[in-house]
Amino acid sequence: MTSVAAKGAYAAAPPLYSEAYKGVVLAMLVGAYTFNFIDRTIVAVIGQAIKVDLKITDTQLGLLGGFSFAVLYTVLGIPIARAAERFSRVNIIAVSMVLWSGFTVACGLAPAFGPLLATRVGVGVGEAGCSPPAHSLISDYYAPRRRASALAVYSFGIPLGAMIGAVAGGVLATLYGWRVAFMVVGAPGVIMALIIKLVVREPPRGHSELVEHPRLAADLSPQAAEAGARGWLESELAELGVVARRLFGNWPVANMMIGVTLASFAGYGAGAFGAPYFNRAFGLSYAAVGLIFGVIGGLSTGAGTLAGGFFADRAARRAGRWYALTPAVGLAIATPIAISVYEASTWQAAALIALLPGIFSYTYLGPTFGVAQNMVEPRRRATATALMFFVLNFIALGGGPVFTGWIIDALARIDLASPGHAAPAALAALIAGHGAVPSFALSCPGGLAPAGAGATAETACHGALVAATRQGIEITLLFYAWAAMHYLLGSIGLARRLALPERGKARS
Repeated sequence: MTSVAAKGAYAAAPPLYSEAYKGVVLAMLVGAYTFNFIDRTIVAVIGQAIKVDLKITDTQLGLLGGFSFAVLYTVLGIPIARAAERFSRVNIIAVSMVLWSGFTVACGLAPAFGPLLATRVGVGVGEAGCSPPAHSLISDYYAPRRRASALAVYSFGIPLGAMIGAVAGGVLATLYGWRVAFMVVGAPGVIMALIIKLVVREPPRGHSELVEHPRLAADLSPQAAEAGARGWLESELAELGVVARRLFGNWPVANMMIGVTLASFAGYGAGAFGAPYFNRAFGLSYAAVGLIFGVIGGLSTGAGTLAGGFFADRAARRAGRWYALTPAVGLAIATPIAISVYEASTWQAAALIALLPGIFSYTYLGPTFGVAQNMVEPRRRATATALMFFVLNFIALGGGPVFTGWIIDALARIDLASPGHAAPAALAALIAGHGAVPSFALSCPGGLAPAGAGATAETACHGALVAATRQGIEITLLFYAWAAMHYLLGSIGLARRLALPERGKARS
């Protein structure tokens, strides 16, 4: 099977939209994704403040940063994407932005862990309406061989949102508390939603396709024939089945889907506790940590996100397997560098090293998204993104932070009882089981010694928490290497699936 996007030659009809306007649209969608990630990831920066204030465990902190957000985000993404195949994608994005921004503000009003968990679920409900319709819009504005680059630019909203959220969240949490931080970063999303509604036009489905090139949005009526021939539910399930087979039913693309899931698992899991580690290990303020991770997010991961898409598009002109090889090489290089961040003895050394891994690890975003979009027809692209995100976010976003938090909690119990474990030894001790060891959460509520426990208890609680956080993050980062292996496997036969050159000169 070859990609539908790769069949035929470019349509001769002139485009409806200028390059300048396409740039404006892409910038608007980057803005939406930026607010998406500000509201999604701010918990990672102010998480230590929440932990201390609400006296919660790292497993609960992982639930706030991952599972609570992902639980309905993943489920609702598919029906919202199906709606985006029929109705205005611009309207869906604008309404979704208002919803998730409002729930982010509500997070600041939550009096305890339970209500905060519920409002984070609400944030996920709103954000489910962002990327599937956005990917579909971008694919209608940009031709197949420019999609990895365009989607890499869109994905720049991830590091940009992480940067703004880290700096703003850290400063606001330091000056006014974590509740105010939620309120301030959530409110501007409503304004951005209005701008998108006013500026972005709904393009015709398949406008930039190689074969399909309609002139007006009304020229296409997706799935009208199918809907008339069979029932609605049967038609929807059939569509999902077609897209699922395209993404998960063949060797190279399925391995890329596994790769993006594992890489995201490592990124979300380790990222949820990176900032708290700097708070715990080096005693830095939330503002200082926010600035450090803001710079890392803006420079390192931003460069990697853009470089991955543009390099893959360029290299794939000669050998299509580079859509998978680019992430494979990047993730393999990033793994040992990322782990070394948490072995540094000073925050200055750790921060300096932390500038490097994102340049390599984030190269997977643009190429993977581009391949997913090029594997399906225009009227199935939002669905393709939603299905990919369903698997990716259910496992990675929903599981990564919880896994890392659980590992940290379990290792903290071991480290409190037997200080000095190295990460492999601590993991072996965890697997062996230590049921008789006292609970860390009871011995050190919120990661701190109980009031009046004395200096010895304070030192023990602090040392165990720091060691366990470092070990938990390092264990999670090993998933990057696992992801690299699947991307390498995905490079085998990928060019044939996409009808791209295996070697030699690029096709004109």
